[in-house]
Amino acid sequence: MKKFQSKKTTTIITRQICLMLAVITISFASCKKAMEAQSEEKQLTSAEKTANGMPHIVVKSGSSIQAAVDAANTGTIIFIQPCIYNEAIHVNKAGIQLVGMNEKSKEIIIQNPGDEENGIEVTSNGNGFVLKNVTVQNFKDNGVLLTGVDNFILDHVKAINNKEYGLFPVFCHHGVITYCSATGSSDTGIYVGQSTDIEVQYNTAFANVSGFEIENCTNVNASFNESYDNAGGLLVFLLPGLIVKSASNISVMKNYIHDNNRANFSTPQGGFEFFVPTGSGILVVGADNTSIQKNIISHNNFVGIATVSTLIIGSLAGLPPEAFADIEPNPDGTKITENILTKNGSAAPPGLPIPAADLLWDGSGSNNCWSKNVYAISYPSTLPVCN
Repeated sequence: MKKFQSKKTTTIITRQICLMLAVITISFASCKKAMEAQSEEKQLTSAEKTANGMPHIVVKSGSSIQAAVDAANTGTIIFIQPCIYNEAIHVNKAGIQLVGMNEKSKEIIIQNPGDEENGIEVTSNGNGFVLKNVTVQNFKDNGVLLTGVDNFILDHVKAINNKEYGLFPVFCHHGVITYCSATGSSDTGIYVGQSTDIEVQYNTAFANVSGFEIENCTNVNASFNESYDNAGGLLVFLLPGLIVKSASNISVMKNYIHDNNRANFSTPQGGFEFFVPTGSGILVVGADNTSIQKNIISHNNFVGIATVSTLIIGSLAGLPPEAFADIEPNPDGTKITENILTKNGSAAPPGLPIPAADLLWDGSGSNNCWSKNVYAISYPSTLPVCN
């Protein structure tokens, strides 16, 4: 039987329907906002979710990283969404962390907006600085420059085609450089200068003049790195004319140094890098108490491992011995053990006063020794054995 409703009943039902529609609309809007928030949350890295209550800022694509640094307080984590950021960044606050947010194959690229010298520059006020998951490229001098910074971390940083240095900590202490890469620098890809207590591990350097350089430093460990297609693979140097006058206690262990035969493309106006011989694997130049152990060194045309006085580089540069009066230029206490050297030393560069070899020593210094290495050619043919 068909039922009829009164006008009053119809009005009540209509109001109920309208109320239900309103509730549904509000719920849908709330749900949409929640979904948008959830979508945005998905872009946050696990690092952000585990910030443990530390203050943090998210730099969205198209925004300014420098503006976030300027707004940050000491100890702020700044998360950076994938984008190309055309800017140079200056950090002069302690505990700032710049962390790229991984998102599939998208990258966080910081590139030269025009005529900037340094990509990321951190001053001595920036102790505790952390840089992760970013690419820094095309700057006139340095990709990442740290000056007088303690307790820093550079992790998964790519430095590409920065003219002088890729990664460049100087006067720094207690730092870590790990899982980074550097290419296209006319001096050094990954450089540590006049610093102490630095770990350089699991990095890659290629197509630079020098892949890695440890210069006038103390207590530096370089291990599990790969260096190839540079003029020189890995350099441990003591040079004159710098504030720090010594270099000692350097460990170079379990690295893969190979095929470093790129022509030296630095300029004479630069510095000693112009005199790095093409085809060099590992060079120990003037530094003391250097341990070279369990590395694989192959296909470097000039030399696998060379241990020489800084005066050798000076003679190539045409400098008199008195130019080195502020340092003791001879390597002492070098231990070269358990390295595997294959197919190095096929030819010395023109004008070099020493021959090509797997293992090379110019006879300078004291307490230098070699043991348990696998190699074909050494100069001299007999080397002092480690006790």
